[in-house]
Amino acid sequence: MATLTQEMKDMIAAQQCFIGTVNADGTPNVAPKRSTRVISDSSIMFTEGTGGATYANIKRGSKVAVSVVNREIIDGYRFVGTPLLLESGELYEKAVVMSAKIGMPKPVAVVVINIEEIHSLKPGPTAGKRIA
Repeated sequence: MATLTQEMKDMIAAQQCFIGTVNADGTPNVAPKRSTRVISDSSIMFTEGTGGATYANIKRGSKVAVSVVNREIIDGYRFVGTPLLLESGELYEKAVVMSAKIGMPKPVAVVVINIEEIHSLKPGPTAGKRIA
């Protein structure tokens, strides 16, 4: 497991995250998920609201990449990990309440990503390089 720094946690909380998965035919799928949140030092989550391509890809076993960039300071990260779909339980029920409070439909699932790798998206010599 890779560990998130406070800077990474703050960026996830403040910026739009994009979730990458792989479709059945091998093509990439990238989707914005504004529900992305940090839930521990080594895992993040998002709610799957539509049950579309991202959900289908995860059900098929796709790994997940989460990218977040702060254009103001020209910095960012890519987090790669194995997803876990939760369609019931305490975390799922909390997500249902959170979604209702902001006027969103009941989520199909909560996706928890256990972070295995962290890559820098900062321009320069570390761009794309694994940092954790």
